[in-house]
Amino acid sequence: MRLSRRTLLAAGLTAPLAACSTPQRRGAGGPVEITFWSALRGSQQVVDAFNSSQNRIRVVFQQIPSGGQGGYAKLSNAARAGNAPDIATIEYPQVPGYAIDGVARDITDLVTDRVKQKLLPQALKLTTFDNRVFSVPLDIEPMVLHYRADLFQANGFEIPATWDEFADLARAVKNRFPDKKLTLFPTDGGTQFACFAWQAGGQWFDTSGGKWRVSLADGPTQKVAAYWQKLIDEDVVFRNAGDSKQHDAQIGQDRVLTRLSGAWDAGAQMRARPGQKGKWRIAPMPVWDDQVVGTHGGSTFAITKDSWEPEAAMEFIEWQTTHPDALTARLKSGTSSQYPVAPGLVAAGAKAFPGEYYGGQDIYRLFEQEANKVRDGWVWGPRMTATLKVMQDGFAKAGAGEGTLIDAVRTAQSGTMPDLKALGLSTEEGAR
Repeated sequence: MRLSRRTLLAAGLTAPLAACSTPQRRGAGGPVEITFWSALRGSQQVVDAFNSSQNRIRVVFQQIPSGGQGGYAKLSNAARAGNAPDIATIEYPQVPGYAIDGVARDITDLVTDRVKQKLLPQALKLTTFDNRVFSVPLDIEPMVLHYRADLFQANGFEIPATWDEFADLARAVKNRFPDKKLTLFPTDGGTQFACFAWQAGGQWFDTSGGKWRVSLADGPTQKVAAYWQKLIDEDVVFRNAGDSKQHDAQIGQDRVLTRLSGAWDAGAQMRARPGQKGKWRIAPMPVWDDQVVGTHGGSTFAITKDSWEPEAAMEFIEWQTTHPDALTARLKSGTSSQYPVAPGLVAAGAKAFPGEYYGGQDIYRLFEQEANKVRDGWVWGPRMTATLKVMQDGFAKAGAGEGTLIDAVRTAQSGTMPDLKALGLSTEEGAR
């Protein structure tokens, strides 16, 4: 992601962060102590493994809620008070905002070529602004198709390779079962919808012209919105919140045959529904014309402006993102299926992940295949939490028959522009 210096200065990225570039070190004697906040499952096990591996750095870990449950508010409040942790976990869509706000430190000089060479370049680009790095990716989560292999086999259903085949299968499921649907259109799924648009060739945000061009309703996104609107109108998909008791019941009662989500969700499914062990498998997501996908989920590690020990923080970040012991510790917690952004860790991930839940399927081989299909060039906006909130409010209305998905997207674009202008950014509104 490239931003001109003018855009960076307008956003307040360069000057405030330069003031934080010289760390104040704590007194000598004993290990250096750094603080780490994360909502990621298995983080305590990772911290324990790191602390046991050496005696120079001691990481003090605090589990915080996920961003949508108040974790980002907690981080922002701590940064305003000047006591943010040394390291914070930030998901990809929020990185631009925390960089602009000055919470995430410019760590370009701390990220060595050794680290860069170990990471997928398309992931590192999502955390790099005008050749300045603001966080280090941990995982990249290509969207995949989770499907009920038992129900597919029992009914002679084939795995859909294209979105047209997916729609045909959705109609077949409705015709055969009065109480089942092929999948859910999540009315709280702005990031899933972004992934659909990403795959189709959408470009919601673009900074190549030295300003923030916003085109949430571009041609590819309109195609995606029309596709899902048709499935909603035909009543062949559920349309309710994914993060809800209603959807938990739909999955638990065998009423949903597929789930479209990131690779990370394999671990979440395994943890949430142990009784469905052996019934699920994972396949590539359906495609349009090109064999490309977007990512749904994924986290990065930022060193905050308040850190007094950025070198020690970077050493822990490097260990977390590139050392096999870190991934092994996280996966053996039994709560994660993250796909590492370091290709060299894939073998360790495949070995550590308990494959019985997915019938012995080597899901990491599939994740590796799909991660290599991630379309390059996607840019997240500076205020994605607010953008997605407006969009999801519209999705909920569309799910209830009030308005359409494309109406929701257009409203989100209109609602995004004032936020960007309030940041002092040079903006341009694209397709509507």
